[in-house]
Amino acid sequence: MKRVSFAEFGGPDVLRLEEDAERPHAGPGRIRIAVRAAGVNPVDWRLREGQVLGAHPITLPAGVGLDAAGVVDEVGEGVEGVAVGDRVFGEGAATYAEFAVLSAWARMPGGLTFEEAAGYPSVVETALRVIHEVGVRPGQTLLVSGASGGVGSAVLQIARERGITVIGLAGAANQDYLRGLGALATTYGEGWVERVRRLGPVDGALDLAGSGVIRELVGLTGDPGKVVSIADLTAPEHGVRFSGVAGSVPAALAEAADLIARGKLHIPVEKAYPLAEAAAAHIDSQAGHTRGRRVITI
Repeated sequence: MKRVSFAEFGGPDVLRLEEDAERPHAGPGRIRIAVRAAGVNPVDWRLREGQVLGAHPITLPAGVGLDAAGVVDEVGEGVEGVAVGDRVFGEGAATYAEFAVLSAWARMPGGLTFEEAAGYPSVVETALRVIHEVGVRPGQTLLVSGASGGVGSAVLQIARERGITVIGLAGAANQDYLRGLGALATTYGEGWVERVRRLGPVDGALDLAGSGVIRELVGLTGDPGKVVSIADLTAPEHGVRFSGVAGSVPAALAEAADLIARGKLHIPVEKAYPLAEAAAAHIDSQAGHTRGRRVITI
């Protein structure tokens, strides 16, 4: 089978497309899918660079990718409620490949394409986790830096569903996109802190982009305990929680499927790349300014 892998840590150029990799098999409690699309997440290129290995230990050479959507073609021992031929989305390992093993999954809601479905697993789990960790309640206001990306798009919609007001920070080109998701929107750049203050008091803040705004977010909330980052590894130096360990992925996937089915959550696919262009997908992901998700198609 074809799969993308790397044998050393480094830049996008270390990625290689294998033409005859061995197919993985579904062990106990796992399923294997014929991958139709794989999600592109910042953790993918962070692992490729040798970062966050504490949370995601890997052995080289290694495959790439955590998220995927596809068709079940092998069911491991002890797995119930899913059968060969089912359309599912979920998390696993080495998902930039023609076949991948998933450790957590849910059935795809009707009307969802494989490309769309592949964009949900990690971002929805992350969004649900950081909303919980930041502790903002219905009727309060949450400030989100990096609001137009995949996690930000999910945070805005889930928070709105829970009665939380969101102020979204993003580039000028994404202001209407944020407003369309129900957020109060403003741009980065000189004077952004005052622009946020004019929109109202902030009860909690999320740093989803790692753009060096931790100190300002602490100032706006008045308490480092009310700020959570998933992108700035220096966050603990400011007393801010860095959230990098996943919670219950099956529960997150079930909630994602329910929100999607009820029309309460939609994350657009900004761009899809063929498997051979995985390096280009990583380059674009690292550049930021994403609106929604990037995916690899198989």
